[in-house]
Amino acid sequence: MRTSSTMRTHRTVKKATRGVTSRAANKAAKRTTRTAATLAAGALALSLTACGGDDGDGGDKGGQTGGGKETAATVTLPKLDGESLEVAAVWTGAEQENFKKVLAEFEKRTGAKVTFVPAQDPIINFLGSKIAGGAPPDVAMLPQPGAIKQAVDKSWAKPLGAEATKELTENYSQGWQDIGKVADKQFGVYYKAANKSLIWYNAQVFENAGAAEPKTWDELLTTAQTVYDSGVTPFSVGGADGWTLTDWFENVYLSQAGPEKYDQLAKHEIKWTDPSVKEALTTLAEIWGKKDYVAGGASGALQTEFPASVTQTFTGGDQPKAGMVYEGDFVQVNIGETDAKVGTDAKVFPFPAVGDTAPVVSGGDAAVILEDSKASQALVTWLASPDAAAIHAKLGGFLSPNKNVDMAAYPNEVQKKIAEALVAAGDDFRFDMSDQAPQAFGGTPGKGEWKALQDFLKNPEDVAGAQQRLEADAAAAYGD
Repeated sequence: MRTSSTMRTHRTVKKATRGVTSRAANKAAKRTTRTAATLAAGALALSLTACGGDDGDGGDKGGQTGGGKETAATVTLPKLDGESLEVAAVWTGAEQENFKKVLAEFEKRTGAKVTFVPAQDPIINFLGSKIAGGAPPDVAMLPQPGAIKQAVDKSWAKPLGAEATKELTENYSQGWQDIGKVADKQFGVYYKAANKSLIWYNAQVFENAGAAEPKTWDELLTTAQTVYDSGVTPFSVGGADGWTLTDWFENVYLSQAGPEKYDQLAKHEIKWTDPSVKEALTTLAEIWGKKDYVAGGASGALQTEFPASVTQTFTGGDQPKAGMVYEGDFVQVNIGETDAKVGTDAKVFPFPAVGDTAPVVSGGDAAVILEDSKASQALVTWLASPDAAAIHAKLGGFLSPNKNVDMAAYPNEVQKKIAEALVAAGDDFRFDMSDQAPQAFGGTPGKGEWKALQDFLKNPEDVAGAQQRLEADAAAAYGD
């Protein structure tokens, strides 16, 4: 996945045969691992219910948080007059422009000059070409733990210094710190996070259809049928971007198979031919394979990129191309390209529970140093601070795992509650599975998991074939 995407779908097997017995058989095994996830999911559900109807020395001691007023700085930065830095990321559009405003504040406080370098997916390949040419960026925003490990294994990444580590330790839960570690050394700061267990919906469509926000998978199927009966296609899916499909799978799998199995599959300690994967794919096919449940059908979804999957859900008056779209909090950036207002026209509910508990899946982008210097260490220290996150939060479409960010920085109640729920989850979340995988399997367009799930979207009846392709690609990528 990347931290700016989404997707959703259906299944041809009848509800009565979906695995009720296997769910019951697994219940006892899941019981010991589900408590933390229950608390985190409960916090998210409560938060969204509450808001669903609402609309060295000498560092600069003052700064803008993005809200238009001066605030005291929480982080001390060195003077870096005359220093130049390059920061590479795959972000485009509003995501890139908003990040540049965070970099501009760093320039103001330190005197350094920072240049944003647009990268392409997969970013590891992009960085490899830059390094081979002798011109690596100083800092890279890596969207996958697997990419961080690759950068360390290739001796590209440099450990965080004392100041950056101190800032990280003060502002992040242990779980978010650990995701940026390799062999117990801190290499990454997860500057940007995503709550990827959300479904956004067109409020007018739901009102016209008399549809209700679902809390379980079965209720989601009922809601989808209600929307369909009203004359609107239930789901918009950005299938042209394979990472949106991996996000769909991960939410279903985490809720249905449980956290322990999720961790095992993420490490390839169990195979993709495992019965738990079969059950999750069969469940997905209840949406992906349902005739007329996906805007444009499978072929149309596979030609729809993530941004369009969002905008087509919130344009067209009360007859949009779809009533719902699945993806993370960053969907708000794309909603902002329409006339819909988050909290009134565009509402959100937690991804429904497929098994015993609702899933809490997160993703993120970590700042990693490639060229070690006083300036690059200072920049990563800045990105680990509440000051930097608050600027970006105010601009919208951004979520920080930084626990010391003032929640008032978020631009609306929906985003504020999503952020509160993520921080409240502490260490009790699961990071995006595909982002933990080797990039060849979990993060490359047209290959690995992205391609296998695109093929499955095209033919959701072929569960066994999808499992075999996933396992073959995973075994090759993990070196098993």
